[in-house]
Amino acid sequence: MKIYHNPRCRKSRETLNIVQNHGIDPEIILYLETPPSRKEIKDLLKKLDMKAVDLVRKEEKLYKEEYKGKELSEEEWIKVMADNPKLIQRPLVVKGGKAIIGRPPESVHVLLEV
Repeated sequence: MKIYHNPRCRKSRETLNIVQNHGIDPEIILYLETPPSRKEIKDLLKKLDMKAVDLVRKEEKLYKEEYKGKELSEEEWIKVMADNPKLIQRPLVVKGGKAIIGRPPESVHVLLEV
């Protein structure tokens, strides 16, 4: 199991705690320090079964100032997130071929039950 984690985010910390409380020691990826590549983002989107625009944090200042209202292609959104990892929803939890966004943190139970 992997978690794309931001330790400054309460929801990310809560999700990590739930995983660890189930006896799982996940691979922790500090995605702001080690941003996912475009290929990794595409893989995550496939596992999440969602479009790139749906993975963008629309409450971020950068989104509001630079991207709000813009019609970008799938590839363009993927590039935006690869270049600006703080725009990626968090936390992302991956187990095998499935992934979830840990919002709310309890949604991680879907992966823990598999």
